[in-house]
Amino acid sequence: MANTSSLVFAGIAPHPPIMVPEVGREAIVEVRNSIDAMADLTERVVRSGAETVILISPHAPLEPEAFVAYDGPQLHADFANFRAPTATVQAELDDELLTEITRTAAEQDLATIRIRGVDLDHGTAVPLYFLQRHGWQGRVVALGYSFLSNEEHVRFGKCIRAAVEQVGRPVAFIASGDLSHRLKLEAPAGYNPQAHLFDEEVVDAIRSCATNRIVDLDPELRRMAGECGYRSMLVAIGVAQELEPSCEVISYEAPFGVGYLVAQLFAGSADVRGPRPGSPAGVLDSSAERAQVLTEKTGTELPVLARQVVETFVKEGKVIKAPENPSELLSQRAGCFVSIKTRAGELRGCIGTVEPEKDTLAQEVIINSISAATRDPRFTPVRADELPGLKYSVDVLSPPEPVKLDDLDPRVYGVIVEDQNGVRRALLLPSLKGIETVAQQVEIASRKAGIPAGDPIRLWRFRADRYGEES
Repeated sequence: MANTSSLVFAGIAPHPPIMVPEVGREAIVEVRNSIDAMADLTERVVRSGAETVILISPHAPLEPEAFVAYDGPQLHADFANFRAPTATVQAELDDELLTEITRTAAEQDLATIRIRGVDLDHGTAVPLYFLQRHGWQGRVVALGYSFLSNEEHVRFGKCIRAAVEQVGRPVAFIASGDLSHRLKLEAPAGYNPQAHLFDEEVVDAIRSCATNRIVDLDPELRRMAGECGYRSMLVAIGVAQELEPSCEVISYEAPFGVGYLVAQLFAGSADVRGPRPGSPAGVLDSSAERAQVLTEKTGTELPVLARQVVETFVKEGKVIKAPENPSELLSQRAGCFVSIKTRAGELRGCIGTVEPEKDTLAQEVIINSISAATRDPRFTPVRADELPGLKYSVDVLSPPEPVKLDDLDPRVYGVIVEDQNGVRRALLLPSLKGIETVAQQVEIASRKAGIPAGDPIRLWRFRADRYGEES
């Protein structure tokens, strides 16, 4: 089979708005697997070197006999319709690539219509939100499918790949779409006892790298499932067809009676794919790697805010107010830890909140920065003469989830250890120097909590996105 140096990744992503923390808030715990999987998928896209991401969504405006494309030069969306107006995405259109897709498709008698003055739909906005939140930055082509035949959707995918090869830059393709909407009695489209067969066939076909089985699916099974992502997947299959397959189901879950699938169909280099988070070896999505990407790409306002808070409080005894126009990151609600170190790397204070106590991350950073500087029981309060020699980092935590010992990996997850009575509890952040094994991580956390060795314990894990100042 042929390979290409231009198409570097092809995958599938779900798009329920509840996955966006500003939308889902406390309910995001129900879709934590999908959220984590989107972080994994983004790492693969980042590692692939993709300069542009092509997204195709089932919720773009529909044209019966043509594919649609959002026109630029800027593409924008927010989640105001889901009561989260501060959660936004914005990207520059890759006009050159879209023009080449249009031309290549036209040669195959497939029309592409540009739509102007329309914000991106949520089927595009949700995966783009996670791509950008986890460190990918680049241009975008946003498409919508049509009512043409299955074969023409696959053929359109082949046209996209040909256009990518013609342009000659690394490009990733993401098919947005959910699977069955009828898996439970309370599902939004009602319940069908056969709907699960659709999801099972799609998931098994990808695991088996037999994606032609998806193209040949019984239309009646699709109807019973009430799906919305099938045609998006057909285009993705066309994009990846005739390339060396590297299929993987990263995550599948259906907490609300709708199937959410995150999957890889093609990766242009071996280091793009990797074991699921939590695997003991060859971890792709390590906190250190994610932190490097995040620090390079975005989030610098977090340690800047921490520094401003501490220096103002230590020098003037005043607590600064949260920014009046906070960024998307600072507007979210999340627990965080603020760490203060010397330029030599010695810890000077670290305090945080596992669960958010304030309405925004900005407010959370403010209270934890003051606590780290003045209330860490291991250290005396920070003095004014020390301030020039300090540096700051902020770890933003995902909601903790209960786990077993086998689910931990100190390079990927932080851990919370608690005794059976819920009296003694301690936390360790992920990717700490000198902690290489799960046994070390749990033993140190247990000792920190004052839990005797051998006593029964309960475990939780969490992720931490680290944003730090450059040395």
